[in-house]
Amino acid sequence: MKDANVREMNYLEKQDYYLKLIAEIMAVRKRGDKPVAFIHTYGCQQNVADSEKIKGMLHQAGFDFSDRPDDADFILFNTCAVREHAEDRVFGNVGALKNIKRKHPSTLIALCGCMMEQKHIAERMYNSFPFVSLVFGTHSLQNFPELYYRALFTGKRVYERDNDDKLIYEGIPTKRDGTFKGWLSIMYGCDNFCTYCIVPYVRGRERSRKSADIYKEAREMINSGYKDITLLGQNVNSYGKGLGEDISFAKLIGEIDKIPGDYWLRFMTSHPKDCSRELIDTMANSQHISKHLHLPFQSGSDRILKKMNRHYDRKKYIEIINYAKEKIPDISITSDIIVGFPGETYEDFKETLSLIREVKFTSLFTFIYSPRLGTPAAKMDDPISAEEKSKWFQELLTVQEEIAAERCSSMVGKKEKILVESLNQKNGKLQCRNSGNIIVECDGDESLIGTFQTAEITQARNWILRGKIIN
Repeated sequence: MKDANVREMNYLEKQDYYLKLIAEIMAVRKRGDKPVAFIHTYGCQQNVADSEKIKGMLHQAGFDFSDRPDDADFILFNTCAVREHAEDRVFGNVGALKNIKRKHPSTLIALCGCMMEQKHIAERMYNSFPFVSLVFGTHSLQNFPELYYRALFTGKRVYERDNDDKLIYEGIPTKRDGTFKGWLSIMYGCDNFCTYCIVPYVRGRERSRKSADIYKEAREMINSGYKDITLLGQNVNSYGKGLGEDISFAKLIGEIDKIPGDYWLRFMTSHPKDCSRELIDTMANSQHISKHLHLPFQSGSDRILKKMNRHYDRKKYIEIINYAKEKIPDISITSDIIVGFPGETYEDFKETLSLIREVKFTSLFTFIYSPRLGTPAAKMDDPISAEEKSKWFQELLTVQEEIAAERCSSMVGKKEKILVESLNQKNGKLQCRNSGNIIVECDGDESLIGTFQTAEITQARNWILRGKIIN
């Protein structure tokens, strides 16, 4: 086909065209009966959702999947740029692939995701890892088949980043990792520009999917038997901005909740500055929305919140939490915290501890501040030593552990609806989860995996519960 004809195709037609060409090449190039792909995903649930789309396209081209990179004709790392530790892991693991490439020269190695949208990272990859044939950023997902084909056909290295056209691409095939738990993206990008966060720079500005497309995908998932569906966005509470519909996140999730079926709806991440009473009311009056609110506060100090550019203060955050507890008495509240933000003092940190004690979170995701090149916070003075920050971090963990243990103990004797998720190979227990996103371990048969059950809570540990399935 002539190049001019290809250029006139829409993106879905191009995907089909290039996936067929890839299938033809791999029919000859594969090492086994079918071409095999290995995909490893770092970072957040949005990265997982992106990897599921890449798997969907590869599946359409005839690929099977393996959890062993040695078996693969195609190896892809989907990377995360949120923390330095995640980036260091990627560099180390990519370096280890050199031996696989030496052993199997036909294996094509690729990198994608948030790290690859950073110019200095892409340049380092190009200069340090010549055996990596394909690199593309978050804004080029819809072009993956064409980019992969170019790398296969030409034998040359293909790099594409900084390709944000601010559009939403619907209809990309998806091969989900699970059969009863799944991710549903409702929007992409972020407009908040918190001073510590790289996300707006690597995922672009906020853009929301049309509500009709979201409803359609939600119905398909529910009708296919999905029991636990998480709506994804960098800030789901700002869903609908600029969409041209009379829609808000509260209205969206309220309409999805009306779809018949036996399932839970979750969502993340929720920004405190946009978390409305309307959303809390919708949760309280819903049939399927889980009684769990993940609402990152990051710091209990108003001074630090202002430096973080979070656009709310401690008082507003507490007001939201109190309203949620009033409307949903058994609500489970979790959060994110950054310890040791540039300029944070121990007095600021003690305000974070006091907020934790006041709210009594179910659990916390806690991080020591990690500077990200290109963000305003990376240029701020940061006089507190890493050793001191680590001491604060341990102090925080001790406080939260006491709170979590107290909350878990209060649940002993209660009956909980649980979703059986997996079998813990170490202790032989079924690993389950309740509506509040708390892990419950139970005795039982593997045949229960993927089903809702009722469990009586018999024992509390620091972070998880033990229960007995009673139905």
